[in-house]
Amino acid sequence: MIGILGGMGTQAGLDFCNKLAILYRGKIDQDYPLFLLYNKSNIPGRPESIGVQTGNISKKINDKKNKKKYFLVLNSLLKGCKLLQRDKCKFIVIPCNTAHYWFDDLKKKINVPIINMPKEVFIHTKKSCKKNSKIGLLATEGTLKTGIYNKFFDNNYKLIFPNRSLQKHCVNKSIQLVKMGKVKEAEKTIKPAVKFLLKQKCKKIILGCTELPIAIFAFKSFKNVKSSKVFLDPNLILANSAIKKYKN
Repeated sequence: MIGILGGMGTQAGLDFCNKLAILYRGKIDQDYPLFLLYNKSNIPGRPESIGVQTGNISKKINDKKNKKKYFLVLNSLLKGCKLLQRDKCKFIVIPCNTAHYWFDDLKKKINVPIINMPKEVFIHTKKSCKKNSKIGLLATEGTLKTGIYNKFFDNNYKLIFPNRSLQKHCVNKSIQLVKMGKVKEAEKTIKPAVKFLLKQKCKKIILGCTELPIAIFAFKSFKNVKSSKVFLDPNLILANSAIKKYKN
């Protein structure tokens, strides 16, 4: 059984489950994969709980306040993973990019495998993008600050981010709109940030917050998501990786 630690946000977790079911579509109910979604929506906000400076990916926590925030999130994530572990899940996936800042500490305390979303995105990118290509990254400020994508991409690609204004008024706002259920508005809001990255000649754009594929592909078919030549959807990539592991 696949363990899914969701709730970050709820729409993103449901989007992952939907993609999982479509990828492993059965003719009857019994053909579909067994999975357990724990929609743990009470996990403290991940971007707000990160107290490191941009570019510092060493995971140093500089003061007591930031340290407390860090461990509040870690303990909540741990409780979620342990519940899935107790329910005999074969492995765990976390459809939230920013939550992977806590990945190493989670892995030490959980006895079942956890698939690393940014790592899976990197492996997927290597199959379709030449080395040293420019790759755009749309994500929360927490994901950008902690460098969870830089860790995998920097030796092979040049990650490009929106400028400060676009991050605040387009990316952050679009993420929030999806969480509020305002998907059409989110789709319009994110477009200037996408255009900026395309002007920078990015070969691919990682939708590095699991709310963003919902905004980008609002009201489009699953076929559009799968066949996109520009966007990399971590939720879809993670779902594919989960299915492969589930079959083994």
